[in-house]
Amino acid sequence: MAPSGLLPSIILPALLSAVGVQAHGIASAIVIDSTFYDGYNPSYQWKNPPPTVVGWSVPDDLQNTFISPDKFSTPDMVCHLGAKPAGAAAPVKGGDIIEVQWTPWPLSHKGPVLDYLAKCSGPCETADKTKLNFFKIGEAGWIDKASDLWAANVLTNNNNSWLIRIPEDIAPGNYVLRHEIIALHAAGNANGAQAYPFCFNLAIDSKGTASPAGIPATQFYKANDPGIKFDLFSHPTSYVIPGPALYSGALPVSQTKPGPITATATGVYAFTAAAHVNAAVTTPATAVAAAPTTLVVAARAASPAVPQATPAL
Repeated sequence: MAPSGLLPSIILPALLSAVGVQAHGIASAIVIDSTFYDGYNPSYQWKNPPPTVVGWSVPDDLQNTFISPDKFSTPDMVCHLGAKPAGAAAPVKGGDIIEVQWTPWPLSHKGPVLDYLAKCSGPCETADKTKLNFFKIGEAGWIDKASDLWAANVLTNNNNSWLIRIPEDIAPGNYVLRHEIIALHAAGNANGAQAYPFCFNLAIDSKGTASPAGIPATQFYKANDPGIKFDLFSHPTSYVIPGPALYSGALPVSQTKPGPITATATGVYAFTAAAHVNAAVTTPATAVAAAPTTLVVAARAASPAVPQATPAL
C-alpha cells in the first residue's frame, strides 16, 4: 500500500486527468514569436515547488468548469475560479501576435471569443484583480450563419488555438491579458451561458503612449444581455457580441493555424523601462509542428530577472 503522504501525488493528478477527458477546456499556454510560455494547470498545486508560469493560477478549477451568469459580478469573473496572479510575465511588443493554446474545446460549445487587456499599477505578479480595469482588444462571434460557424469553432479547428494582436499605440508596461470563450449551448435557459475566462501576465514594450480607459470584468455582462441569454436552437438571425465596445486602437488578426514552436521560456518579472528589448533568454528548440480556418477579427520587454529557458522536446 502506498504511504499516505504519496496519495496526493498519485491519486489527484490521475483524477484531474480523468476529469479533463469529459470536461470543457482551459487556456493552457501562450506562444509569442515562436516561444512557448506555459500557463497554469490545476495539477500544478501538487507539485513541490510549483512551476513559475505566466498564466494566473486557478487551483479551484479542478473540473475545468465555468462562470455562470449569476456569478458575473463576483471576483471569479476576472480570471476564473479563485484566480491568483501569475509569478512571471511574457515579454511582448506592441503589434506582436500572441497565440493562446487551449486543451481540446468541443465543437458543440459554440460561442464568441473575447480578449481584453488591463494595465497593472506595478508588477502584475502582485496585482489586485478586483482593481483591474480592462479594455477590449478583440472579439469575434457568429462568423458564418450558413454553416453555423462560431468563433469558438474556429478556435477548435485551428488546433485549439486563438491569435491576439497587441495594440501598437498603448503605453509600455505591465498588463494582464484576459482571454475568454462564452459557450452558448445552454444559453437559451436562464443562467445557462458559460464563461471561461483565463488570464496571462504580459510585459509589453511599445512606442505608444495611449492609456485606454477600462472597466472591471465584473461589469462586462448582465445575465439578460442579448449576447448572454441566447437560444442557439431557436433559429436566430443575428447575434450581438456582449461586453464593452472594442478599443479604437484594436488591430485585426487573421485566425490561422499556428506555426512551429522553436523555444520555451518561463517569462520575466515585470516590465523594466530602462532596458527595453533585452528579452527573455531562450534556447533553440526542436521545431514542434503546429496543428484551418482563416478568419480576420478585430520588443520584447525587459526585466532585471533573467527567465529560465529550456529546449522544447
